[in-house]
Amino acid sequence: MLHLLKKHFGYDQFRPLQQDIIDHCVSGKDALVLMPTGGGKSLCFQLPALQFPGLTIVISPLIALMKDQVDALKANGIAAAFINSSLSPAEIARVEQLAIRKEIKLLYLAPERLAISSIKQLLQSLDISLFAIDEAHCISEWGHDFRPDYRNLGSLRHMFPNTPIMALTATANARVREDIIKQLKLETGRTFQSSFNRPNLTYRVEPKKKAFECLLAEIRERPSQAVIVYCFSRKGTEKVAADLQANGIKAAAYHAGLSAPQRTRVQEQFIRDQVPVIAATIAFGMGIDKPDVRLVVHMDLPKSIEGYYQETGRAGRDGLPSDCILYYSAGDRFKQEYFIRDMEDPKEQLRARTQLQDITRYCEQQTCRRASLLHHFGEAWDQTNCAGCDICLPPREKRASSRRAVDAEFDQDLFEILRTTRRTLAESKGVPPYVIFGDRSLQEMARAYPQRMESLSEIFGVGKEKLAQYGKIFLKDICAYAKENNIPERKTSIETPVYVQKKTRRAASETILTTVALLEEKKSIREIVQQRKLSLGTVLQHLEQAQDLNIKLAVSHLSFPSQERYKKIVNALKTTGGNTLSLARAKLGEEYSYEEIRYVRLLLRCKGKIT
Repeated sequence: MLHLLKKHFGYDQFRPLQQDIIDHCVSGKDALVLMPTGGGKSLCFQLPALQFPGLTIVISPLIALMKDQVDALKANGIAAAFINSSLSPAEIARVEQLAIRKEIKLLYLAPERLAISSIKQLLQSLDISLFAIDEAHCISEWGHDFRPDYRNLGSLRHMFPNTPIMALTATANARVREDIIKQLKLETGRTFQSSFNRPNLTYRVEPKKKAFECLLAEIRERPSQAVIVYCFSRKGTEKVAADLQANGIKAAAYHAGLSAPQRTRVQEQFIRDQVPVIAATIAFGMGIDKPDVRLVVHMDLPKSIEGYYQETGRAGRDGLPSDCILYYSAGDRFKQEYFIRDMEDPKEQLRARTQLQDITRYCEQQTCRRASLLHHFGEAWDQTNCAGCDICLPPREKRASSRRAVDAEFDQDLFEILRTTRRTLAESKGVPPYVIFGDRSLQEMARAYPQRMESLSEIFGVGKEKLAQYGKIFLKDICAYAKENNIPERKTSIETPVYVQKKTRRAASETILTTVALLEEKKSIREIVQQRKLSLGTVLQHLEQAQDLNIKLAVSHLSFPSQERYKKIVNALKTTGGNTLSLARAKLGEEYSYEEIRYVRLLLRCKGKIT
């Protein structure tokens, strides 16, 4: 997997949880993956797709997002295609033939396609290894972005009882998670939840006084950088865009009132760096896979914490420092209360009022913003100062100079040269610039000055395919600049992250504590499984998560496998490091189940024999 990761994506190591999710997926098990925007969700199904014998079907909600992901996969040397309403019947037929002939590894579909009988027949004729359902919170009426078409996905388990399903989302509270599992019938699968913390984002709530003047100043501090400005109404987006244009800023408005061609054009201009600033309603964003948005601004109060979190999540998906600003006034709250009173459905009204109370409390509090966001998603934050919100940070002047501790780390002049080359290449190929290379890759080139193909291959995001396609072009620019300025190559350290994430801890959920309590009552694992009506894998997962939270487990009463099997599993775990179950199982053979290996690992960890 690491070989495929480097070859196709140019990464030398996995992000937190990715390895575990991928191992679980390759073993053919269902999964619910909760990972923040920019946390690397897509890789969790894209990489296994290369190893599966059959096709991976990806359900994605928006046309633009499908096209972006397919373009990026092709640029990385991975055969992929999509079927949606933007294609003609002839083009759809061509893609279907590619799938039938096994000439693609990933096929992206819109959820409404699952209701079409011809698509159902096509899917049933294919060798499908995995269904990956992106933005899975859309299936839940309790989610902030419910989409009725997602209900069609409930039929997948009936149509394909033996095909694993991976559901992925960045924004789902406990109730939504339960609904996703219920709707997609993932009860026997495993839930993976990474930290909701986005350490590279700075959260600020500012008083809504002279908000436009403040916005203009923020944009001017970031010349040519991508910015999204969210507004409550269509009229608001058009006014902000027009006012920015009047001040010499390239900006455009985006909202549902525009025609489909108009919306497509605005999105294309934004992702291709032709228009750096978009003023938009919340209709904009879900279909944008742009990793280098440096600023997300809310000119009006968001409707919910979940919506706010997802919208701010459009910033800094490449892991580089980015800012999120919300301009708040009590007037915005009263405006939303007015709309809530007009709702006819009492349940909908209650839900909207609760969401408004949550987001208002977030804006008015005088405690850490990051801690508040994480708490909302059930995650504890044990730092006294997050160093990334307006409550914890020093005055704005110091923050601005600090943002400039970051820019000095790489050669700005060379970075701009490389950006120009990237933009020219992207335009010639008809793809977004970040499909060629992301900002982080260009910044590392401008930091290390690689002047040989071998050195360039060590840069983050430079895989085998991209090295072959673009290596000589970028080396020419780097070598010319280095020669002119008499600059030698510098060593590239893949171990040094661009932004160091502070350690966080997740609060133990009620379901984990229930399992631990039964263990303390001297119940066997089998008895816990029967009493809780859960799978063996889920119960073992609960206990492992409890260990991660430093909860001491009472295991003295638990039985052991036979001495011979126990010794073999222990040796396999020690030989492979104990962190990756698939490696241990590959060494042991298929007569040993993942659950048996996990059980022995649990016992060993309780004894302190394996960390």
